[in-house]
Amino acid sequence: MKNVKFLHLPLLLVLVHVCFAKADFAPYFYDNGPYSHNGNLALFSLSEDTAVGTQIYCLNGTDPEGQEVRYGLAFEPGSKEYFRVDPKSGNITLVEKLDREKQDSVEVLVSITDGRSKVVEKVTIFVMDANDERPEFQNMPAIVDVLETTASGSSIFKVQAVDRDTGSGGSVTYYLQNAQPSLFAIDRHSGVLRIKPGEMLDYEKSKTHFVTVIAKDGGGNFNGKEQFLSSSATLTINVIDAQDTPPSFIGIPYFGYVYEVSAPGSEIYTVVAKDGDVGNPNPISYSFDEGDDGVFSVNETTGVITLLTHPMYLKREIFNIKVRASEVGPDGSLMDYGVTTVVIRVVDLNNNPPTFYGEKGPQNIFELTMYEHPPEGEILRGLKITVNDSDQGANAKFNLRLIGPGRMLRVVPQTVLNEAQVTILVEDSAAMDYEKHHFLTYKLLAVEIDTPERFSATADIVIHLLDTNDNAPKFSSDYYIARIPENSPGGSNVVSVTATDPDSGLWGEVKYSIYGSGADLFLIQPTSGIIYTQPWANLDAEVRSKYNFYVKAEDTEGKYSLAEVFVTVLDLNDHPPEFNENFLEKTMIIGAPVKIEAVDDDAEEPNNVIEYSIMKADPDNIFDINSDTGEIMLKSYIKSIDIVQNITKQKDCTWSLVVQARDRGQPSFSTTAVVKIDISEAIKSRFFSYFLGLRKRPGAVFGICLTVVSFAISLTIFISTLMYWNSVKKSRIQSQGKIRKITRRVVP
Repeated sequence: MKNVKFLHLPLLLVLVHVCFAKADFAPYFYDNGPYSHNGNLALFSLSEDTAVGTQIYCLNGTDPEGQEVRYGLAFEPGSKEYFRVDPKSGNITLVEKLDREKQDSVEVLVSITDGRSKVVEKVTIFVMDANDERPEFQNMPAIVDVLETTASGSSIFKVQAVDRDTGSGGSVTYYLQNAQPSLFAIDRHSGVLRIKPGEMLDYEKSKTHFVTVIAKDGGGNFNGKEQFLSSSATLTINVIDAQDTPPSFIGIPYFGYVYEVSAPGSEIYTVVAKDGDVGNPNPISYSFDEGDDGVFSVNETTGVITLLTHPMYLKREIFNIKVRASEVGPDGSLMDYGVTTVVIRVVDLNNNPPTFYGEKGPQNIFELTMYEHPPEGEILRGLKITVNDSDQGANAKFNLRLIGPGRMLRVVPQTVLNEAQVTILVEDSAAMDYEKHHFLTYKLLAVEIDTPERFSATADIVIHLLDTNDNAPKFSSDYYIARIPENSPGGSNVVSVTATDPDSGLWGEVKYSIYGSGADLFLIQPTSGIIYTQPWANLDAEVRSKYNFYVKAEDTEGKYSLAEVFVTVLDLNDHPPEFNENFLEKTMIIGAPVKIEAVDDDAEEPNNVIEYSIMKADPDNIFDINSDTGEIMLKSYIKSIDIVQNITKQKDCTWSLVVQARDRGQPSFSTTAVVKIDISEAIKSRFFSYFLGLRKRPGAVFGICLTVVSFAISLTIFISTLMYWNSVKKSRIQSQGKIRKITRRVVP
């Protein structure tokens, strides 16, 4: 039995272990610190100006068993989903724009799961304010009526504006926007609009005022910068009229006349007055104050002044009558009034109009013939004109006026009493032009000044102008542009010039001539103005393509004008492209192009624009050519001599190409040349290509040879000099040795 018990004990331990192994603890979020952005979003706040796409938070949690956790976000049904979470990293991103004024908090369900257990927590995210709202007016725009007698400094309106932001961004101050000094002022904090102290409204000056009010917030942070926002609205102030202005007369000063034929009861004059309070005017009553002498009356309602007696009984020539205009109140009483003076003059009957006279009596047509452009201030002495009015005094006073084209003439005198000799002077000599007017017609008008009849008289003045040679020929243009092909034969028509002289007869005849350094190849027909090339002229655009010279138009008295002629010789495609030699030799280093060049002697594009092409190459898959520059290069896939030899199956890297140069003219010309190209590797060819290139540069070869020979001669001279001085030195040493031996022998 003991053995059996011991056998059951390990089995029990295994069962306990299995039970504990299957136990699962739920994952959990880390606690949020006071400023932590890692946890479960609890106590988290976010500014409403946060940009969409910003990573705002990182969910952070763990699983007790060490299992990998996943994060999730959910919102209440019907709520806008402002955020999105990355399930693995827990990074939360803002995906919808926040607006604190619409929603100041967002409830979010955050979750964490290890795949078996899921923990969900409900958190509230507070949306913090940013200064993104402008003040909004609550009672504007508005219209208010204000009596013009409202006292200075009085309050007339209270502006109200609300800013939905908080803090300083939600505070509002008020300002007035005025281009000029205003009649109004506003309290910055309360918004109360007042009439400025010392100012008054005046209906008669301005019936309406438009006041622009600006509401500005106190500023606040938005997108990391301080921002101030404002709004504006207009207040319309209608000024209400008050009875504070007396009547005023219209059309003053007033002057009336009594004539010798006027009958008692005649209407002499009518005065008109209106209440100065135009908004609500009162009726007007008229009366005399003084000066009427009892011989005139005035209608109280209409203001008509009437003569009461016959003019023969009037004892004065001039009456100065004071007329009063009074406002009539609602109760019929007279109120404010205004006074003006009516001057009434007693005059005789005006029964004679002005009359013009010539040498033989009354005349209404005067004629004169004269040359154009007379000196200014000259008197037209051929006109004998007198004017007369047989009335007396003011009835015989009249003005003279000259009515006609422009202001060429002036009449003297301008004011006449009874009678005067009429003088007509030249005012504008230049305007009296035969080419514009062969004759001039004027009306001489005499009009009475102070008479009610304003009698008048007219006379026609006709001036016939004679022509003078006062104009030089004038070209139709200041310059002429012509184009002519270079192969045009001699005597070809180049261009036709035209000049006109408005003078008449021989003065209007024009002859043409040309001169200038560019005129040698051209001639002009003197009467027609047609310019030709000289019969022997041979135009060549390659030699000279531009000519300019002057053409002269001259009348019979030598008056002339000039115009400039510009002739362009048009290039024809008459030269084919040419290579320097028909057989060209080039050495090509692999990776670098060789260039051929042809020259086209034509003067203009496209005749001298050359295109290059390879006409023949064997094999034809080795070379390319740039059609514009003439650069010959190997195909892009050829990078070494070995590739060339593999393609061509030959070891000799020398080719002859037939290259064509063709111009773009019409018709097009072309020429060809044989190009022999030696190809070598870049490393080997640096030295050899230089010497290969010397075959085309005999001058350079001569210079190199001369340098080598000079160097050899210099080296030979230097070596010979050394050898010479060395032998001299040895001979000196030997001589000194012999002398010493002889000395020893002589001196024992």
